[in-house]
Amino acid sequence: MRILVVDDDPHICSLLQRGLSYEGFQVETAVDGLQALAKARDNGPDLVVLDILLPGLDGLEVARRLKQGSQCPILMLTAKGMLVDKVAGFDAGADDYLVKPFDFDELVVRIRALLRRCHPEQGEILRFRNIVMDTSTREVTHTGEPISFSMKEFDLLELFLRNPRKVLTRKVIFERVWGLDFGADSNVIEVYVRYLRAKLEKGGRPCPIHTVRGVGYVLKD
Repeated sequence: MRILVVDDDPHICSLLQRGLSYEGFQVETAVDGLQALAKARDNGPDLVVLDILLPGLDGLEVARRLKQGSQCPILMLTAKGMLVDKVAGFDAGADDYLVKPFDFDELVVRIRALLRRCHPEQGEILRFRNIVMDTSTREVTHTGEPISFSMKEFDLLELFLRNPRKVLTRKVIFERVWGLDFGADSNVIEVYVRYLRAKLEKGGRPCPIHTVRGVGYVLKD
């Protein structure tokens, strides 16, 4: 999913671009209203995070113009927290409203809720050799046999299937599957890779998850 962050504060833009990228989103930024409209027109984001206090066109006018041409959800992220400001934001076309200073985790939860509501998940079929994953039903088969995985096992396998033949470092795996909660000394990745291998290899099937010593893991022939 593509997110356009519109804020004239470079610190906020940098923070959101880095944090939302860690959450798996493609993030683009704009620093004023005209730039936001141009990028929205050219790139078609799935969601816009929009400040009200912008140079040139303010966020309210940007929201009105965005809603004239699309149904892209808009989350207002602004320091203007009075009830009259919130009413004006929703009247301009905002789908949600969050006041600064904000909690990043709450922002992510609200973004995901808006995306689920406005962009119902279609699901994907991911394949590598004889491993097939349906991301919408969370079903996995190997050589036609269904395999049951826990939530984190599934998320880890999905990460491998989305990055075949690419070496994934421990840092990347921590960030994509567990967030930033585990330290460098944690063996949680090794434990879960062992779980995946045990399930994928059951019945003598080949497991394509390989260790790259001192670096991480790779899914390959």
